[in-house]
Amino acid sequence: MSASLALGEALGVPPLVLAELLPGIEAVMVIKLNEQIEAERA
Repeated sequence: MSASLALGEALGVPPLVLAELLPGIEAVMVIKLNEQIEAERA
């Protein structure tokens, strides 16, 4: 999380915006990673 906040800060994204967006982005990442793992098992 701290790396994401640091990256956002370097890009000029306000911390409050990051705090709002990161949970949704993380959820999609987990779903896509799980789909990829399942596809590799098949």
